[in-house]
Amino acid sequence: MNRRKVIVADDHPLFREALSLALRQALGDVVIAQAGSMEELQQVTAEHDSADLVLLDLHMPGVQGFSALVYLRAHHPELPVCLISANNNAVVIQRALDHGAAAFIHKSASVEEIRNALETVLAGDIWHPPESDVAGSAADELDVAGRLGELTPQQFRVLMMLADGLLNKQIAFELGISEATVKAHMTAIFRKLEVSNRTQAVLLLNQLGVDSPAQAADAFQPSRGA
Repeated sequence: MNRRKVIVADDHPLFREALSLALRQALGDVVIAQAGSMEELQQVTAEHDSADLVLLDLHMPGVQGFSALVYLRAHHPELPVCLISANNNAVVIQRALDHGAAAFIHKSASVEEIRNALETVLAGDIWHPPESDVAGSAADELDVAGRLGELTPQQFRVLMMLADGLLNKQIAFELGISEATVKAHMTAIFRKLEVSNRTQAVLLLNQLGVDSPAQAADAFQPSRGA
């Protein structure tokens, strides 16, 4: 019997190890590959193209909102993606499912809950907490996801660096390419996203944004002067 292959993508090493342990308890003898950033995730998915599923954290370096999920669905459509997050907002969960997530698992989930979710996904079905039954994502957001999915892996890296505020010179240095190549990527990115400049590209990408749990909590804190 072939061993299951699972990719665990999270920027916290201790959580990756804890999740890997939970995976072995839930699924038995599995092969686990780990990634701590979007760049590492791209490398790992390329190296393990026969993986059975990915467990993906919503908040990692090089990721803007649902961009990593959109990337995986576009470039590895046969690979189920299970989102792992401390965010339990029902709207966020539904948006994730609308963007193609096979499951949305809370970071506090028990081993039994993780087992149920993964067995459901491996059987070809969708798993989500019962309380996530809310309205779907806006059509505009899904349109943005479709455009983002047209980017090549390198164009995606350039866009994420652009969103982080890096200049062309810095992007060229980080990727080991010339500024002329960066500009060529920018031109292709703007065309595929149907925008005309960097600012518009970042604003468009922000439509896929997801607040971290801390940010979401802060948004509901009353002002001290109230």
